[in-house]
Amino acid sequence: MKRKVKNSSSKKLKKKSLMWAVIFGVVLVGGSVTAFSTMGKNNGPKNQGNPEQLISTLLHPIVQNASALGTAKAKVTLIEFGDYQCQYCARFHRETKDLIVNNFVNTGKINFMFKDFVINDRPSDKLSTLAAIGSYCAAEQGKYWPYYDEVYRNSKGENTNWVSKNSLTQFAVYAGISNVKKFSACLDSKKYENLVLTNDNLARSIGLTSTPTFILIADGQPPLKIEGAQPYSVFEGAIGQVLKQIPS
Repeated sequence: MKRKVKNSSSKKLKKKSLMWAVIFGVVLVGGSVTAFSTMGKNNGPKNQGNPEQLISTLLHPIVQNASALGTAKAKVTLIEFGDYQCQYCARFHRETKDLIVNNFVNTGKINFMFKDFVINDRPSDKLSTLAAIGSYCAAEQGKYWPYYDEVYRNSKGENTNWVSKNSLTQFAVYAGISNVKKFSACLDSKKYENLVLTNDNLARSIGLTSTPTFILIADGQPPLKIEGAQPYSVFEGAIGQVLKQIPS
């Protein structure tokens, strides 16, 4: 229930993951023994600095108007690393995301963030990157999360030509973008391509190899990783376990 990076780049990512050392200490959560693991705190790559710096980078939105859903008071953040063409990311959005938002985000218990991990780009078109660029063009008009929802709501799989400038512009209209001309010009300019690359590089530098992958971060606790479009029960168990360890 996850989309893996293609074999050609997977070997490179394995080398990076050895540097970062994501420690697969399996934890039983909601009956799953494979989805949940702890990220190592002491074996990070030199270019990432100390663990506190990495946590800060993970929690910092790439642009101001693409900040997390939730409240500043929440001490737990769930970060989704995804690709807008990823079918399993769309499954998570369709089956699980709203349950997490309704039960944990809207109740002030956690925040929810999204960061780009564009594993479905083809060199000939880079449509995953284009869709991600569109999210920041939407953010310019305060519609980052409605755009995110519309793209995943209209997903038709990986590299099936459903992503185009026309379709992304239509999704922006559905999301409530008022200045469509400005959005279209932003998409044409690809002004946010480097920001998408920054998120993608971050995902790869910490050893992520598939989408969707989720990082659960809580004050004073090691980051936890959940791989794949797991059922809601896995997220509920993981978040509940983390929340219990936070001093009230």
